[in-house]
Amino acid sequence: MKSRENFLLSVVVPCFNEAEVIGETHRRLFSLISKNIEKFEIIFIDDGSTDETLEKLEAIADKNGNIKILALSRNFGHQIAITAGIDAAIGDAVVVIDADLQDPPEVIPEMIDAWKRGADVVYGVRASRDGETSFKVATAKFFYRVIGALSEIKIPYDTGDFRLMDRRVVEALKKMPERDRFIRGMISWVGYQQEPVFYNREKRYAGETKYPINKMLKFAIDGILSFSTKPLQIATLIGISISFLSFVGIVYALILRLFGEGWVPGWTLLFIAVSFLGGIQLIFLGLIGEYIGRIYGEGKKRPLYFLKKSK
Repeated sequence: MKSRENFLLSVVVPCFNEAEVIGETHRRLFSLISKNIEKFEIIFIDDGSTDETLEKLEAIADKNGNIKILALSRNFGHQIAITAGIDAAIGDAVVVIDADLQDPPEVIPEMIDAWKRGADVVYGVRASRDGETSFKVATAKFFYRVIGALSEIKIPYDTGDFRLMDRRVVEALKKMPERDRFIRGMISWVGYQQEPVFYNREKRYAGETKYPINKMLKFAIDGILSFSTKPLQIATLIGISISFLSFVGIVYALILRLFGEGWVPGWTLLFIAVSFLGGIQLIFLGLIGEYIGRIYGEGKKRPLYFLKKSK
């Protein structure tokens, strides 16, 4: 294994409409890293921002040779932006951190120390989440418990994409070209020695969250469907159970019809049965469609992203 003493550190920072915070993000990252690390690069990925994020990043890069800028041709999404940064990183260790400063850069030296002791992945675990609504905290906890129950791999609870990866983990990720990416799950799937670092998540420094409820829901679906076929198995079990109950209902109806008195056709029961079964069928057709849609997307083999410019 390559020595972890004289090393190059890459820091990957995905950005989307972060003009209000990007200057402070650069200041804190550069100040911290330049004092502690001799060789480093900070890679900012502009994910198709519509504000002045890219212009401010280019001005920062003009003044500092340790700063690299990747501008994607459009908004491809947070996970793809991280992927672009990982693809470009050349460091022996690679840190991923968001630009909003909710994950404090001051945790990075602790991650590096754990990496030097032998960890291949050092992931941040959110001990507290200041500045987030109780709804977001509750739904995040619910999501991690659900994916933990459904997934075939163990994904640590209360984590994000804030983590450090050894070079061999980065190379393993680069061999995984799937489009519906759930990077924290992909890193767990890769394996190697993975250790947690606990920290207090801070309030967003400025700007607005880039994960409204609709994006959070899509992200949750991607995470579950990318790492589990259990929803399909559950659909099969529910289908078998409903078929059994339907058979029991048919037998019961025949007994009443043949041996009962004053038989009156029950349209209410029929309406409930048809509605219930129809709804279940549509739900599971949609579930199957989600998996088929992912197969369709993978089959086209389009590139994950295009660069508009790099600096």
